[in-house]
Amino acid sequence: MTTAALIIMITVQLLVTLISGYYFIKILLAKPKQEPDSYSEE
Repeated sequence: MTTAALIIMITVQLLVTLISGYYFIKILLAKPKQEPDSYSEE
């Protein structure tokens, strides 16, 4: 494998890992939304 291919492969793997991790943490830290209670409307 050439040096350029190795650099591109590692860069893409890092980018995908970081983006996935960012959204994973963002979802974990998100506050749950209050859903309307169906019984309170009556």
